[in-house]
Amino acid sequence: MGDDDSARQVGARIDTSVPHSARIWNYWVGGKDNYEVDREAGDQVKAVFPGIVDDARHTRAFLARVVRYLAGEAGIRQFLDIGTGLPTADNTHEIAQRVAPESRIVYVDNDPLVLRHAQALLTSTPEGVCDYIDADVRNPDLILAEAAKTLDFRRPIGLMMLGILGNVPDYQEARAALKRLLDALPSGSYLVVNDGTTTDQKRSEAVRQFNENSGSPHPYTNRSPEQITEYFRGLDLVEPGVVPTSMWRPDPSPWPAGDVAVLCGVGRKS
Repeated sequence: MGDDDSARQVGARIDTSVPHSARIWNYWVGGKDNYEVDREAGDQVKAVFPGIVDDARHTRAFLARVVRYLAGEAGIRQFLDIGTGLPTADNTHEIAQRVAPESRIVYVDNDPLVLRHAQALLTSTPEGVCDYIDADVRNPDLILAEAAKTLDFRRPIGLMMLGILGNVPDYQEARAALKRLLDALPSGSYLVVNDGTTTDQKRSEAVRQFNENSGSPHPYTNRSPEQITEYFRGLDLVEPGVVPTSMWRPDPSPWPAGDVAVLCGVGRKS
């Protein structure tokens, strides 16, 4: 099948008449890949919980900080980013390759809208590599098999899972998928997770409305702080541990980092 045929098939799977979770998130972080229907749905959620925008933007800022840490201080040169979402400014490969141009990045998502934008993700430095896999986080064997075409699983890998484990409603299924992925990674690899928590009742109500209006086949599920911390069992937690996303090694600022109802952590596999 030619590229034009593939593009037409992907385009046929995208409905711009109903809100879409990836486009709503894109709207919240200030992106341009969204429509009026997405902005209306996003504003409805914001009306219930205005902090949802801060959650989204702090998550984006955390992505930049943690990739700089992994590519810099930790010396990671390979990244497996599951749950890519729509590309905006400073994606994982751009940040990593800015620090280490030879970095190799594999993105994973199973959203037709993200697939359509994947070409924007595949711009790599000449020294590095950037690839995209169309796969579901609940199929880790497929992810690992495809990622092995680009990444060397004998060398440390940074496994990025920002906001994706919450899209697996069953907690034990999410744990099992994560364990399968971690078991395949060599010593010296890192796990990065962030997900919304159950600690804010208004956020929980906003997520409920988001699920009703986002058009996503996989509703988002907030996790308790204990459940998120459990993802790192057996790993060496990097300081400051499991904390609100805004408080993980924040950049110097004259203003205090706001508290958000999204927790994150970074763990190293011994």
